[in-house]
Amino acid sequence: MLLKSIFRIYIKFMQSYDQKIYKLFYIWLIISFCMVFIMIVVGGLTRLTDSGLSITEWELFTGILPPLNNDTWERYFSLYREIPQYQLINKGMSIEEFKIIFYWEYFHRVLGRLIGLFFLLPLMYFHFIGKINKKHISICYLILSLIIFQGIIGWYMVTSGLVNNITVSHYRLSLHLGIAFLIMSIIFWEILNIKRNTSRNFLINEKNNYFFYFLILIIFLQVILGAFLSGLDAGKIYQTWPLMDENYFPNDIVISGVKDFFDFKNHSLIQFYHRNIAYLITVYILIIGFFIFKNNTQKLKKPFYFLLIILFLQIFLGIMTLVSGLNIYLASGHQICSLLLMLSAINLYYYQIN
Repeated sequence: MLLKSIFRIYIKFMQSYDQKIYKLFYIWLIISFCMVFIMIVVGGLTRLTDSGLSITEWELFTGILPPLNNDTWERYFSLYREIPQYQLINKGMSIEEFKIIFYWEYFHRVLGRLIGLFFLLPLMYFHFIGKINKKHISICYLILSLIIFQGIIGWYMVTSGLVNNITVSHYRLSLHLGIAFLIMSIIFWEILNIKRNTSRNFLINEKNNYFFYFLILIIFLQVILGAFLSGLDAGKIYQTWPLMDENYFPNDIVISGVKDFFDFKNHSLIQFYHRNIAYLITVYILIIGFFIFKNNTQKLKKPFYFLLIILFLQIFLGIMTLVSGLNIYLASGHQICSLLLMLSAINLYYYQIN
């Protein structure tokens, strides 16, 4: 009898301990999610302020502290003065003006390091105590790999703007942003799984799911086109809406063959694609909404309403960013809202399969 009582107490203690570990794991994922979210915001502002090339060395194991004396500041500034961005755009910039763009890039890099360490160290702890489902741990190692890869891609992107260019390659910028959105999406999916005490796979081969996969795909495509638009400063070409100047299709684009439709260096064409993918996303979401209400799918109504609010906010911010002459605050809000739109679509799909 005594042994039975001790065994029950032990079982109850272990269950309570396991619950606390999962709660800690859940909180860790939420904090990681928030840190990556802030990272995307800071990264967007770093791009919008043209600050990304202010630090011309990778400084993988150095650069943790900002410059602490005039000599160090002069060294960083002299390196910046050697690149095309300074010589062609910012020539004559004072060191005080340089400090402003320097700190944007500095905080971007420091935050990246913090995210890496904050994700690595607790993950090792959760791995070795062996209380978390191995599937969750494996996915977290995938996230960690993407975070490390993101750092490498970040420097690969910066190098494209140090020689013969005044800004970074828009292809590399889109890769950098795309990976950031992928990291956020995977963490978000894991948070939803932990919250519901499940381990659902994202890819499930069921007919209805493909309608949601297509939605997530076109939103991700729009994010990539948005990065192209930002990297090329293509938003400066046409700043009118709904027409591009006085035309639906830009009159400065010459199409002489199929390959011209894939000229992703053409500023006007990129803006045209970005606008029209936005129209496609809007129509597609409304169609999904029509079927949700037609079939009276109660579990999808609330996440759909949230998706719809984010969609219209994103449309508003996109138009206002354009007609305001690319106001930096509106542009930043537009990028943040694109991430919320992606997560809202994933959330809608999650409710579809649960």
